Amino acid sequence: MHLKKIWAVIYAVMLAAFSTFVLLDAFVIPKDRIKADEPIQSQEITDESIEAKAEAVITENSYKDDKISITISELREYDTSIYVADIQLADASYLRAGLADGTFGRNVTEVTSQIAQDSNAILAINGDFYGFRNKGYVMRNGYLYRETAQQGRQGNSRQEDLVIYEDGHMDVIEENEVAAQTLKDSGASQIFSFGPGLIKNGNITVDENSEVEQSMQSNPRTAIGMITPLHYIMAVSDGRTEASEGLTLYQLAQIMKGQDCVIAYNLDGGGSSTMWFNGEVVNKPTSYGSKISERAVSDIVYIGR
Repeated sequence: MHLKKIWAVIYAVMLAAFSTFVLLDAFVIPKDRIKADEPIQSQEITDESIEAKAEAVITENSYKDDKISITISELREYDTSIYVADIQLADASYLRAGLADGTFGRNVTEVTSQIAQDSNAILAINGDFYGFRNKGYVMRNGYLYRETAQQGRQGNSRQEDLVIYEDGHMDVIEENEVAAQTLKDSGASQIFSFGPGLIKNGNITVDENSEVEQSMQSNPRTAIGMITPLHYIMAVSDGRTEASEGLTLYQLAQIMKGQDCVIAYNLDGGGSSTMWFNGEVVNKPTSYGSKISERAVSDIVYIGR
C-alpha cells in the first residue's frame, strides 16, 4: 500500500511537470528564431524618413505628409468605443509589418507600442499573433517565413488569410486553395493568417453566428480593410469593460462595411487589440481582465516611412 502511494505521488509530480512544460513550450519558451542576418521586419530609419516626419502636419488625431495621410476618428456603436483610422498612401511600401524584437519565432513577443517605436511607425495595430501557432502562412514585407497551411478555425479546411500585394490591393484567400509560394510569385508582400475574412467583393462574408474559436461573442476586435488600393481602414474596438461591451464578428464587419471597405479582415482580438498613433496608445487594451494594459504580441501592421 505504501509503495502504491509513492508511485501515485511520483506520477502526479511527473504529470504536473509535463503539463507545465507543455504550457511553457506553447506560450513562453522562444524557438524557431530567424537569425539576425536574415530578413527581418522593419525599414531602416533614414534621414529621409526623419525629415518627412519633421515636415509633416500632425495633430492629436491626424498625420499628413507628401506620401501619407491618416485621420483617426472615434465611433460609438453597440455600446462600444471603436477607433477608426482612414489611411491614404502614395505607395503600398508604406504599409508594413513589424515583428517583436525584430525577430521571427515562436513565443517572441513585445507590446504593440514597443514594436511600433522600434519600427519607426506613425500608426500601428496588432497583427495576427503568428507566434501562437506553428502553422499558417506568414509573409512579412516580401519575405516568406512560413508556408505550412493550417486547418480552419472551425475544424474545417477553410483557413482564410489576408494577402496584401505590392501594388496595394488586398484579397482574402483560403490556404487550402493556393500555396504560399504561389502568392509570393504573384506579387504578395504580406500574408496574415488569422481571420476570418469579414468582407469580400463588397459583401459581408460572416453572419451573426460567426466567431473565432474559443472566443466570446463580444470582444475587443482588430480589423484591416481596403476601400481602394492605397486607401485603407484600420479599426480597433474596446471591450470587456463596463464602458465598452465589445463587438461580434458580424458587428465588426458592419463597421468596416460602413467605412466603404470592399475587402476587410479580422486580425487577432481580445487582449491583443491595440491601436498606437504618434507615440500613444489610442484605445484601452484589456489584457488582464478589467486592467487597462497592452498584451505582448508577435507582430504588428503599421504605417511608416
